[in-house]
Amino acid sequence: MEAYLLEFGNLLLRWLHVVAAIAWIGESIYFVMLDNSLRPPQSEQDRKRGVFGEMWAVHGGGFYHNQKFLTSPSELPKDLHWAFWKAYTTWLSGFAIFATLYLSKPTFYLVNPGADWAWVAALDGWQAGVIAVAFLLVGWIVYDQLCRRISPNMDHDGILSVAVAVMMIIVSYLACQIFPGRAAFLITGAVMATCMSANVFFWIIPGQRRMVAALKVGQEPNALDGKRGKQRSVHNTYFTLPVVLLMLSNHYSFIYSGPNAWIILSLFIISGAAIRQYFVLRHSGLNKPVYPIVGVILLVVIAFLAAPKSGPVDRSEDSPGVTTAQVMQIMEARCVQCHAAKPTQPGFAAAPAGMALETEQQVLAQPDLIKQVIANNYMPLGNLTKMTPEERNAIAAWPGR
Repeated sequence: MEAYLLEFGNLLLRWLHVVAAIAWIGESIYFVMLDNSLRPPQSEQDRKRGVFGEMWAVHGGGFYHNQKFLTSPSELPKDLHWAFWKAYTTWLSGFAIFATLYLSKPTFYLVNPGADWAWVAALDGWQAGVIAVAFLLVGWIVYDQLCRRISPNMDHDGILSVAVAVMMIIVSYLACQIFPGRAAFLITGAVMATCMSANVFFWIIPGQRRMVAALKVGQEPNALDGKRGKQRSVHNTYFTLPVVLLMLSNHYSFIYSGPNAWIILSLFIISGAAIRQYFVLRHSGLNKPVYPIVGVILLVVIAFLAAPKSGPVDRSEDSPGVTTAQVMQIMEARCVQCHAAKPTQPGFAAAPAGMALETEQQVLAQPDLIKQVIANNYMPLGNLTKMTPEERNAIAAWPGR
C-alpha cells in the first residue's frame, strides 16, 4: 500500500507539474511574441503618453489592443497583473517529483556502477543524490555569474549566449559521466529549468517590483531593471524547447543509453534553441529559415548517433544460438523483481513503463528494446540485481524469437 500511495502521489505531482509548466511556458511564449510583434504607435496621443509599441490582435471572437510602456506609464492601475507563481509552481512541483523518485531511490536512479570514472562507479546512493542537487545549485551560480560578468549592461549578449551554450555542453558531458543516462538527461534539463525559475525569482520579479515602487512615489524607474528582466526572459525562452524535450526523454532510452549520450544531449539543446530562434525572429517580421534548417540537421545527426549498433551474431556449431528459454531464466533471476504484475522489489507498485517480463509472450513482444537497454547497461537500474557480463552477452546474442 505504501508503494501505491507513493505512486499515486507521484501521479498527482506530475499532473500539477505539467499543468503549471504549460501555463508558465504558454504565458512566456505569448509575451515574447507580443514584445517582438510591437509596432510604433499610430496615434500621436499615444506617443505623447509614452507608449513604446502596440499590437492589435483578434482572438476568441474579440479584438485586443496591447500597448507597451517602457518605464513611465502615465498611470498605474491597482490590479496590475504579475506573472511568477506559474514559474515557482513548476519548479517546486518538478523538484518534488525529483525528490520522491530519484532522491528517495538514488541507488536505482542516480548511481552509475558502469561509469568510466572509478570514483563515480564507487559512489553510494546518498553521495550521488548530493551531487545531483549540487548540479542544480552550482549550475545556477555559474550561469548567473556568466550573465553578471560578461554582459552586465546587456551590451555583450551575443558573447554571453555562446558562453551559456558552452556551459550547457559541459553540464551535459559531466552529467552523462556521473549519472546513468536517464538521470543525466533529466538533471541537465533540471539545471536549465532551475536557471529559468531563478531568473524569475532573483531578477525579473525583483526588478519589476523596484520599478513599480519607484512609480508609486513619483520617481523615474531604473531602466536597467527593465533591461535585465528582458535579458533573463529572453534566455528563458531559448531554454524552453530543450527543457520540455529533456523532461520527456525518460520515455526513450535509445537517446540516453549509448556512448554518445552527452553529444546527443548537447545537440538536442542546441537544436531546440535554434528552432526557438526562428520563431522569435519571425515574430519580429524576419524570416530566417537557416535556424530551423540547422535544428533539423542536428536532429538528423542525433538520429544517426542514437541508432542501434548491432554486430554479427556467431551462429557456428561451437557457439549455438541463445534460446528464449535461456533468456527467460535471466529475466526471472534479474528482471521480474520489478517488471511484474505485482513487483516484489520494494518501492514499486507496478511494472516500470508497464512492461512485465514474466512470460515468454511478454518478453517476445519487445525483444529489440530488451536487448538495447541491457546491452547499454541501462537495465537493471543501478544493476541492483547483479546481472553479469555473461548474461548481457547472452541476451545480445539472442535472436529474439
